Amino acid sequence: VQLQASGGGLVQPGGSLTLSCAASGFTFENYAIGWFREAPGKEREGVACFSGRFSATVYEDSVKGRFTISRDTAKNTAYLQMNNLKPEDTAVYYCARGSSSYCNLLRTSYSYWGQGTLVTVSS
Repeated sequence: VQLQASGGGLVQPGGSLTLSCAASGFTFENYAIGWFREAPGKEREGVACFSGRFSATVYEDSVKGRFTISRDTAKNTAYLQMNNLKPEDTAVYYCARGSSSYCNLLRTSYSYWGQGTLVTVSS
């Protein structure tokens, strides 16, 4: 199982970024995919997830209405579209594969992790 996150960078407040997570080594649509972030001095927190079989999504409250998680099963790739970014969104973002097809935002529900991509929101 491998997960490769990409797409991070420097963006001004109010700007947008799309993160990608390329997955391999498992049947993509059978497992939940989650996006997490870890800001300096803070614990890693769940941001959004996509269930494997039921296309259900869950979002952390602070990103609802601004972030959208999606996936392309033909490409084995998950995405996190981030709009109206705020300085408090600055963090290293990780994608992860769940232990099952059901998604939630608990770190313990995820077995495999990508390497992380840095998002910096600053003017």
